[in-house]
Amino acid sequence: MRAADPVALGAWYRDCLGMDADENGLWLQEAGPTVFATFESDTDYFGSRTQQAMLNFRVGDLDAMVAQLRARGADVAAETQDMEGVGRFGWVTDPEGNRIELWQPA
Repeated sequence: MRAADPVALGAWYRDCLGMDADENGLWLQEAGPTVFATFESDTDYFGSRTQQAMLNFRVGDLDAMVAQLRARGADVAAETQDMEGVGRFGWVTDPEGNRIELWQPA
């Protein structure tokens, strides 16, 4: 991921989202589904039209993660979305302006 300040952005992901990545960016995640989805080039789903891709992180408790992010002053979307049979979704924007999706699977 490109960043104006890679060290600070890496620290934000570690401190706010709990990504325990090593110096090469490697981290282990729990087994479970991973999604790769393509969108129309004019989608507004990512927030900014300049954002080419959006990360989606599985979370065990969306409400707790959103509260944790807000407590750290993160830019968290006010709304969440429930998708029957799929789960709950929320969004946060990192300090570099990248919108991230948080997904609590059903």
